[in-house]
Amino acid sequence: MKKLIIINGPNLNLLSKREPKIYGSLSFIEFLSVVKEKYSNFQIDYFQSNIEGELIDKLHEVGFTYYGIILNSAAYTHTSVGIGDAVKAIETPVIEVHISNTFSREKFRHKSYISAHAKGVIIGFGLQSYELAIQSFL
Repeated sequence: MKKLIIINGPNLNLLSKREPKIYGSLSFIEFLSVVKEKYSNFQIDYFQSNIEGELIDKLHEVGFTYYGIILNSAAYTHTSVGIGDAVKAIETPVIEVHISNTFSREKFRHKSYISAHAKGVIIGFGLQSYELAIQSFL
């Protein structure tokens, strides 16, 4: 069975509680259970951290053995050269996702250190952004 992993960055553990008008009212764990059932032809693993170095360590750990990585590095997208370098250094293809349309938000969110090294980018479709990323690996 092909293995995918969803890696979420800072504050995404607060989905359903944090700014529901932007991020929705469903927790990520609730969403993940639905997605795992719907795409049972994949083993879908999940990792979330608010710590930049832990995200980099996870990318290093899975970046040579998994079939695909779905990465929402959240605010680190716009600040972390280190996460961008980690994505560039690994072999597993990465799809960068964002729940909100980052281009409709503050100007600093228009820059991504991940995009240049990602297989693709999906922005602004809510939690469906993750599902679209999974479909890209079908």
